[in-house]
Amino acid sequence: MEQRYATSPDQLPTFDTNELRERFLVEDLFVPGEVNVVYTHHDRIVLGGAVPAGKQLPLPTFDELRAEYFLTNREVGIINVGGTGTITADGETYTLPNGACLYIGRGTRNIVFSDAPAGEETGGAQFYLFSAPAHTTYETQLVLKGQGTVRELGDQLTSNRRTLNQYIHEKGVRSCQIVMGVTELHPGSMWNTMPAHTHDRRTECYLYFDVPDDTRVIHLMGQPTETRHLVIADRQAVISPSWSVHSGVGTAAYSFVWAMAGENQSFDDMDAAPVTSLS
Repeated sequence: MEQRYATSPDQLPTFDTNELRERFLVEDLFVPGEVNVVYTHHDRIVLGGAVPAGKQLPLPTFDELRAEYFLTNREVGIINVGGTGTITADGETYTLPNGACLYIGRGTRNIVFSDAPAGEETGGAQFYLFSAPAHTTYETQLVLKGQGTVRELGDQLTSNRRTLNQYIHEKGVRSCQIVMGVTELHPGSMWNTMPAHTHDRRTECYLYFDVPDDTRVIHLMGQPTETRHLVIADRQAVISPSWSVHSGVGTAAYSFVWAMAGENQSFDDMDAAPVTSLS
């Protein structure tokens, strides 16, 4: 478990490109046959990637959590960004095709990641994990792609037409803190999350995926009047503290998992930063 300590907006002007990437960019979550996680002290979120690569892959209990098992005091949202796979949670097995989301509540002891059963393979599963502290237990639930709350946003004229799938949220799958979903940009659209915004009450993390190998996403971050950028490749994640804007543009269409945890679960609780106010 890699640890990332919290940062202040006052530090941002002193960071060069390498330090920005070391603090906020998570580059190597998806390693075949491994569970890799990063613990950020911003709202004590844990980001992770689990790639079964043909074997049974249990979710470890990391010493840094000082807990009997991973979800002793936590909950987790998991989205499959690879081929069909399965997750077994305390003996119950759930099948996750690409784009499906599984919420697992506090108190679940044993979690095992696997590829699809023999004869059902559609390419290896790649599970993205987003975990936050939890004070109570909510029901484990599976939501398939397209079954959540679907919102159509943006316009082709401004290159930001996108489909937003809300999975874990106030009016969907219940959780203590987590709000989570997937946004897919339409062909010909490259901008996400416009206008850019902050929400002082929550930390948000993006996992960019379906980014073609020869393209990149330019992710904007920092305070609205002190912006910086990160150049991001496929299946890389960015940690966005509550004081930071988060928006981006790609050189081709792509998708991203957005996930938040913090003071509340109101998706629209944000402080907009119109593009004309950015500097």
